[in-house]
Formats: sequence, C-alpha cells, structure tokens
Amino acid sequence: MSKHFRLWKIDQTQLLPPSVQDFVPKDHLSRFIVALVRESLDLREIAGSYTSALGQPPFDPRMMTALLLNGYASGIYSSRRIAAACAERVDFMMIAALDAPDFRTISDFRKRHLKALAGLFVQVLKLAEKAGLVKLGHVALDGTKIKANASKHKAISYERMKTREAELQAEVDRWLSAAEGADAAEDKLHGDKRGDEMPEWVTDKQKRIETIRAAKAALEAEAKAAAAEEARHRAEIEDKRKAEGRKKNGRTPAPPSDKPDPKAQRNFTDPDSRVLLTKDGYIQGYNPQAAVDGEAQIIVAHTLTCSMSDHGQLVSLIDGIEANLGRRPREVSADSGYLSEANLASLEARTINAYIATGRAKHPADVKRKIGGPLTQGMRRKLKRAGWRSRYRLRKQIVEPVFGQIKQARGFRQFLLRGIDAVAAEWAMICIAHNLTKLARAT
Repeated sequence: MSKHFRLWKIDQTQLLPPSVQDFVPKDHLSRFIVALVRESLDLREIAGSYTSALGQPPFDPRMMTALLLNGYASGIYSSRRIAAACAERVDFMMIAALDAPDFRTISDFRKRHLKALAGLFVQVLKLAEKAGLVKLGHVALDGTKIKANASKHKAISYERMKTREAELQAEVDRWLSAAEGADAAEDKLHGDKRGDEMPEWVTDKQKRIETIRAAKAALEAEAKAAAAEEARHRAEIEDKRKAEGRKKNGRTPAPPSDKPDPKAQRNFTDPDSRVLLTKDGYIQGYNPQAAVDGEAQIIVAHTLTCSMSDHGQLVSLIDGIEANLGRRPREVSADSGYLSEANLASLEARTINAYIATGRAKHPADVKRKIGGPLTQGMRRKLKRAGWRSRYRLRKQIVEPVFGQIKQARGFRQFLLRGIDAVAAEWAMICIAHNLTKLARAT
C-alpha cells in the first residue's frame, strides 16, 4: 500500500481572512505593537506635522510608526528590507494592511520624524513601569562599541592631511601652469570651446583639496577649544589653591597646545564618528550607553558618545533615569570604566549606593597598586569587604545580556544613519525596540 500524504493545495483558490490581523497569531509581537501604537502611544507630534491638504494623502503615521517599531524589534532596520518584508512576511503585511509603502517613503518618514520617534522611549518606559517591570532597586550601567556607517579607511590624520593637501595643490598648479603656455595647441585642440575648461580630474582634485581643508579647519578648531578648556580648568585649580593657602608643588606645566595632534584623525564619511578600540580590534564607530533596571532588564536611560571613555557618561545616565521616571535608583553598579572621584562624589551627593569596580581584575576590588583618591580607596575596601556577596556581581547578569540581545539576537551591529544627533536618535529607537520585546513578553 502506497504512503498517503496531506494534500498540497497550492493551486486551490481560497478566500482571505475577514481581517488582516488574522494573518498572525494573537500572541504575536506585531499584534502587540499595533495595539500599543493605536491605544497607548501619543503620536500627536508626528501627526501634527502634516498640515498641507495638497497631493496624495500620506500614509497613516500610526501605521508607519508600527512598521518601523516592528522592524527594529524583529532585527530588520533598513528601509529597503522593511519594504521587502511588507511583501514577504505576514506580520509586516498585517501592519501595512496589504497597502505597503515603498522603501523611499519609509526612509523619508524615519528621517523626517527621527526626533519624535526617539522621544517615544519615555512613553514606552513608563508603560513598562506601570506593568511592574521597573523597580529601580538596582541599575547596572555599561557601554558598547558599535560601528558607524563609515569605513575607518576613510579617516585621515591631521599630519597626512597637510601632506596630501600640498601634493594635490602642486598637481593642480602644475596642470594650470602647463595649460597657460599652450594657447596655439589649445585652439587647435578645443575648437569652438573657450579652451579654459578644467578637466574632470582637476575639478575632482580641487574638491578634494577643499574637503581636506575643511577637515583640517575642524580639527584645528577642536584643538583650540580643548586648549581653552584645559587652560580654564588649570586656572580654577590655581584659584582654589590660592584661596586655600596651599603651596604650589612641582614645576609649572607647559601651557596647553592649541595645535592638533599630528595623529588626530577625521573621517570624511561621518566626521562625528571616531576610531574606537574593541576586543576585536579597531572600528570606526560610536560608544552607545545604557542603564538597565535589574527587575526585567528594561533600559531606563540611554546616551551616546563618540569618545572611547565611559566615565563621562555616568552622571548623564543617572540624571536621565530621574528625568525619565521622576526618581533615582537605590543602587548602581558599573565597571571600572566609570570610576573617578568625581563620579563617586556625584553618586554620594545623590544618596545612591554605588558599586563601581576599582580595577580591571578577576575580582573588582583586587588591584596590585593602592591608587586613587579617598573615595576610590573607600570603594575598594567596600568591594573587598563584601567579597563574593557584593552587589557588584549583579552587573554582568543585568546589563551585559541586553547588549547581547541587541547585537546578537537582533543583529544590530552597525548604525544606518550618520552624524551624532541622528545616530543618538537611532540608538533610542533600538532601546525602544528592546523594551517593547520585554513588555510584550510580560503582558
């Protein structure tokens, strides 16, 4: 007896479900996002920007917002891939109600409303708080390096800029000098043309000279600003020393230089990005930061910097938590990248119990040299005294899995946008998508 198989009804005509929402199960993430956008999120800032009645009616902002949020929560970030998903995946078909926008419309919507979309972070965070997913008992801080939408090979050092500018200018000058002494030959060669048109390759090199000069000027301006800030800081320290009547120790340091470091680099594709060191080598990228609540791994604050260092972000993250939720966490843990006397003093002034590693070691309190100010020494003793029971041990299990879920599970390893403001808004959308997935699983 031959084996019987289930009928393959590929040629059978069928009726569509009475509602496009029947395309996906009731517990699917896309249904949760649609309900959230329609019932809970305030999109008046986006909808209010459409004032003209001319032309074709635009797509509903709620649908476009849900489409983007579902893409970010599903690991689909580019407008082209989202547009393709609207024809290939039933969850995107359901959100678009079989009337999908093209990739250009999706891209333009994101660019136009990027700031407002990033602002949805606080609304989603407060919904998570109402659902009992945010307690602010223990918050862990950390940062991760993510590639920019630029190649590190498109960055040139200040020293190389000066050399290349001179080389290009010399090439252009040689061509122009040769052209001036060939009038008769040019008349025969160019015919009815004036004869003084620049070839495309000369025009291109002239543009490259202008680009290099602009980059040099930006680096020089940054160096002057940094020198002025350093001089101001030294003056404050000197005034404080005089006011306290303390003697001056050691030699007077040389005044800060207002010239760029010869090795200082600037990227021509995304000038705001920087070359950053990661465990896998150097990347051209940014350093996004997150504060994660220990209750359900909800991101309660986020920042983004182009600096390699983390310690300048601690106060911003703590103040961001208070701005978002109206209260401060009871405990904060962070790795040694956030350690400084100023940061410890700030946490102490805010009456927050801090657990910050004092050195890069197997155990956060173990270092070979007794270094640091009084607050650092006190933190070292605090971590050493608690041993394996220290609350610092919670840091790894709270914040590090979040970056793993973002970068590995949802595949976000490179920003799509350029410029620090746009990239910061894109990071906010990544944080929104993360919180949405946590909220969907809990409700």
